[in-house]
Order: sequence, then C-alpha cells, then structure tokens
Amino acid sequence: MRTPVLVEACANSLTSALAAQAGGAARVELCSALIEGGVTPSAAVIELARQRLDIKVNVLVRPRGGDFCYDDTEVAVMTRDIEFCRRAGVDGVVIGILTPDGSVDVQRTGALVAAARPMQVTFHRAFDMAADADHALGDVLALGVERLLTSGQRGSAFEGRGLIANLVRRAGARLVVMPGAGIHEGNVRELIDTTGVREVHLSGQSKIASRMIYRNPHVFMGVPGLPEYEIGVTDAGKIRRVVEAANRPA
Repeated sequence: MRTPVLVEACANSLTSALAAQAGGAARVELCSALIEGGVTPSAAVIELARQRLDIKVNVLVRPRGGDFCYDDTEVAVMTRDIEFCRRAGVDGVVIGILTPDGSVDVQRTGALVAAARPMQVTFHRAFDMAADADHALGDVLALGVERLLTSGQRGSAFEGRGLIANLVRRAGARLVVMPGAGIHEGNVRELIDTTGVREVHLSGQSKIASRMIYRNPHVFMGVPGLPEYEIGVTDAGKIRRVVEAANRPA
C-alpha cells in the first residue's frame, strides 16, 4: 500500500492555519504577507499556532520581500527568528539564501541550518531563482536539509513538472522534493503521477469580503490598485479537495 501524499498548506494567519487543519492538511507553513511571496509571521501567530494546532507546524523565516540575497544584519534577524521558533516548539523552519550570482549561499544558509537543529529544515523557493538548478540541488543536498520547496523554476509547479521529476530522481531518498505554486484539485493528481512526489504545497486561498461598511476610495494602505477590502484566507474546502485528489488511486 502506498504512503499517503502529504499536503502542506501555506497559511498566512492563525485563521488560515486552523482552516488548513480542518481541511485535512498534515502540516502548515506559517507566513505573512503572501503578496510579497511571504515573510516571517509574528511571534504571536507562531506561539498560538503551536498551541492550537495538532498537525505539524513549520515557519517561514524570511526578513523581507524581494530577492534572497541578505546582508549580515538580515541574517542576524533570521538567526534570532530561528532561535525563537525553536523555543516555541515548532517542527521546522523554511529558509534559503542566495549569493549575488544566483548560487546557493552555502556558508550563510549552513549557519542557519545549524541554528535550527534539531528542527527540520526546508530550503524554500529561493531555489527557483538560482542560476543553475543542477548545481543548486547539489548545494541543497550538501546542506543536509530535509526538504526542498520548488515550482521547478517556472511560474507554477505544473509548468515546472519536468524539472521537478528530474529533481526527484536525482535526490532519491536523500531529500523530499515538494512542489508548490499553482497547485489545485484539478492538477495535483497528474503532477504527482508525472513527478513521483509524495508531498505537495499550496495556499488554497479564497477571498473574503471586508466587514467594513465605510470605505475611503482616496487612500491606499498598501499598493495602489490592489484590493484592500478583501482578505485572503485558506479555504478548508479547497484543502480537503486537494487532499482527496492527491490520494485518489492513479
């Protein structure tokens, strides 16, 4: 009998994390500010998620949006965040640093991996911005992390499924290759069948209308033009349907 496919939900809030658990996710990746690709969530979200969730909790450690090339000050912040996560009792952290030439920054990432132990470590989609996927995979393997999150260096994991399949073959039992980006109930089974992955990652969000009645059309608190009166929250139904589709017999 095949091992069930594990579904990890990218949760941008405590509310999303609870919804992911209700939908049958086996693990959450806590983050905030998904509009920037995700950054480190607050201490309160981390602590409350650990207290209220029965499933595995990983935390994204990323000090800002933008690129993945960090200076010493940013790395110091990341290290302190990792130490906090360890004290909070979470199961793992999600990290990654690149050099200016698009290589994995093995030295700095390695120091973060050491700081994270005994928690599990996922190398995140900084991999998708690396200049050479083969070389980057070798570096990730050398770091000894448990997991690689990737879209196969394409806009969605389904588009990048060819590279993902190659990564799975090369990594073997040394590393879990977990696809993420654009995964939904309609493509997850084919993605699994064509790549051989046993874990998948998605946000599974739906938009919820703001409860605000009065709305000032002249002021934007964020990026002008982006909706400010709707909230993205993980949808338990979407997660449940992906869990079911992922584990449907081929």
